[in-house]
Amino acid sequence: MGGLRVIISAMDFAFMGGSMGSVVGEKITRAAELALKERLPFITVSCSGGARMQEGILSLMQLMKTSSAIANLNEASIPFISVLADPTTGGVTASFAMLGDINIAEPNALVGFAGPRVIEQTIKEKLPKGFQRSEFLLEHGMLDDVVNRKKMRSYIIRALNLFLNRSE
Repeated sequence: MGGLRVIISAMDFAFMGGSMGSVVGEKITRAAELALKERLPFITVSCSGGARMQEGILSLMQLMKTSSAIANLNEASIPFISVLADPTTGGVTASFAMLGDINIAEPNALVGFAGPRVIEQTIKEKLPKGFQRSEFLLEHGMLDDVVNRKKMRSYIIRALNLFLNRSE
C-alpha cells in the first residue's frame, strides 16, 4: 500500500452479517500476530453486526482474543489502523474495532454496541439526531476522522507515512 508492506483484515457484511465467530476471530488474531512477527502495520476494515450468536460463548471469547492481539501490537509500537464501515456494531465495536491508533469511519456509518432502536426501547427516551452515526461520533471525540471510501487509501497511506516517519 503506497510502497509499504501491510497486513489487512476485512469483514464483509454480505457474509452472515459480517459476524465474528471463532473462525473470524482466529483469522483476525493470526493477522495481528503476523503483523507483530513481521513488524508491519495492521489495518482492519470492519463491517459487522457483532458476535456470531449461534456460536455462543466461543464467539464471545473472540472479543478478548482479538483485543489481546491488538494490545500486543500496541506494546510493540506497531501501527494499527481501524476502518469502520456501515455497520460496525456489537462485539466487534466492543473489542478490536475501537482500539486503533487511528479509528476512521466512512460517512454516515452506524457504529455502536447496541442499535439505536434497542437503546431507545431500553431507556424509553428518544436519542439525539444522528446518534451512533460516524459524524456524531467524530463530533463527540470517539473517532479520529470520517473519510469517504474513495479517499480512504490515500488517507491511510498518509497516516502510515506519519507513523513510520517516511516522506510521501
